[in-house]
Amino acid sequence: MIIGFDAKRIVRNATGLGSYGRTLVNDLAGMDDLSLRLYAPDEGRQELREQIVGRENVTFCYPKRCHTALGRALWRSRGMVKQLLSDGVEVYHGLSGELPAGISRAGIPSVVTIHDLIFMRHPEFYKPVDVRLYTRKFRQTLREADRIVAISECTRRDICELGEIDRSRVDLIYQSCAMRFTEEPEPRLLWQVRDQYNLPDRYVLSVGTIEERKNVLLAVEALHRLPDDVSLVIVGRPTAYADRVQDYIDSHRLHPRVMMLHGVPDEHLPALYRMADAFVYPSRYEGFGIPVIEAIRMGLPVVACTGSCLEEAGGPDSLYVSPDDPEAMAHAISQVLYGAPGRERRIELSRQYVRRFDNTGAASRFADLYHELSANITE
Repeated sequence: MIIGFDAKRIVRNATGLGSYGRTLVNDLAGMDDLSLRLYAPDEGRQELREQIVGRENVTFCYPKRCHTALGRALWRSRGMVKQLLSDGVEVYHGLSGELPAGISRAGIPSVVTIHDLIFMRHPEFYKPVDVRLYTRKFRQTLREADRIVAISECTRRDICELGEIDRSRVDLIYQSCAMRFTEEPEPRLLWQVRDQYNLPDRYVLSVGTIEERKNVLLAVEALHRLPDDVSLVIVGRPTAYADRVQDYIDSHRLHPRVMMLHGVPDEHLPALYRMADAFVYPSRYEGFGIPVIEAIRMGLPVVACTGSCLEEAGGPDSLYVSPDDPEAMAHAISQVLYGAPGRERRIELSRQYVRRFDNTGAASRFADLYHELSANITE
């Protein structure tokens, strides 16, 4: 069976949507009855393409006569359908909440994975024009899709409420998480990472794009109320919000205790997790919260914020506070630092909880879904 995939994020995004697509495709590639065709507007980044397993049943596909950014964008949103028909694609999977217009009319069964609807829940974090664009695409996708998949119960609720559709139309399939975060880093790597970034002896870690929605300033504000020997290490791509965080650090003389690291290679993340005291994820809204699960797998207690899916990701033994309460954040962090009563028990129970994400069976469930959609067409 020939399955087509929206591969834009696979070749362009190092984390998040890109990781989701690469993990799923690599898992599906082991199924010999599937031929996987990855449709991307361009070749993207070589190091990301090379994360896709090299198998005969996996092929990258690009637009044949599009030489401008606009042309490639139009191909992905609409023109791709002709190429899918020409290639004999039997089912198409939109991996990042989008489907090309006209795919339903062309008779190609489709499934779409929707990760979050943050642009509708919290439009204040987006430009108004982007909110209108993303909302229009979302509603179009609901009209086009034969099957809709949410990656968390939180996202499923949002799809049903904001899309005004029946719950029966939305399947919940948790994404599988990269297993490298279950392995103990080699001592040599730990020393290399500590030396390369000049890490403090004792630190709380936060991983994620440094943007307003991720709300890492809350963790910085909490630092005043924590022991002086505890630092905060923030790992992520900076945005304009990072300047606000830096201004706060400067004005409160927190330079020795706060580090912001950008461009950290993926292979260094397990070591950064492993050497931390605890993990903090103060995001105001998420679709799933993969860093929470990664941290727990690496043996860290987690403090996150209420209001979205993070309780679903971290389970009942992680701690959750309001995204606007630095005092509560500081108190929660103090409860999970080394030496805090119950810390090890909290870690063990959280590790047991996140085992549900170790092998979600996502690939086999999607394969069954593809076969079901194809069978419905041929009947």
